[in-house]
Amino acid sequence: MKKNHKSFLGLKLIGLLLFFPFIQQAQDLEVGLFGGLNYYVGDINPARQFSQPEPAYGLIARYNPNTRWAFRASFTMGKLIGDDAVVKFNESRALAFETQVNDFSLIAEFNFFDYFTGSKRDYVTPYIFGGFSVFSFNPKHPDGTDLQSIGTEGQQDIDVNGERLGPAPYNKMSFSIPFGVGVKYSLGKRIGLALEWRMHKTFTDYIDDISTVYAELPPSKIPYGDPTRSFDKGMKRGDASTNDWFSYAGITLTYKFDLIGKQRCDNFNQTNH
Repeated sequence: MKKNHKSFLGLKLIGLLLFFPFIQQAQDLEVGLFGGLNYYVGDINPARQFSQPEPAYGLIARYNPNTRWAFRASFTMGKLIGDDAVVKFNESRALAFETQVNDFSLIAEFNFFDYFTGSKRDYVTPYIFGGFSVFSFNPKHPDGTDLQSIGTEGQQDIDVNGERLGPAPYNKMSFSIPFGVGVKYSLGKRIGLALEWRMHKTFTDYIDDISTVYAELPPSKIPYGDPTRSFDKGMKRGDASTNDWFSYAGITLTYKFDLIGKQRCDNFNQTNH
């Protein structure tokens, strides 16, 4: 029993040593708003950053266990658009789309310098971040027609025996890996500002409703699958080897709430002012 008791005390001591830096530093929660732009990279726009940007906005909650690390949850909404006639990468295809994207992300941030909202010494830092997200999308033609239900690449094709002839309809929900860079700045005792660029590597190639090959469509659907009527069934329509991306660039404005006792916070502020 004595041996077990000593082992338990040893584990407690190791745990205290490991977490002592976190206990000694301020712990707070910041909540606020995001506003900026978002844009898409995919089969219509394979490389150009900030092409056809649209307004985006959202909510953010950030937990700061210490001055170097932060963990946040965010919900962001925005519209993505793409048009062959504007981007001109494959102008002869003449495809276009628009979609609302609703994204929920969980992200870890690392500050290059010590940072604390409200500090007069550690009031600015660049940072990097990465995480995981789930998002919804619903690509539509500019006239408002739902493209997934059209089956522009034969997703709705069923033969007389009920067997599928083409690929299954794609899911309008998917996952992504968000990552990026930013700069934080403390505007006051409780107000923090951050400017960041966030990219999302997704696990779907259908944000733009374009991925594989042309399908044989009924006359009513041809304007959505092959508006120029220049391509035959089986010809390349998109690049299925790469998935789509979407990105945000903007500003977050947050308000800080203390999560530890006032005395400890005051002590921390005194050492950082």
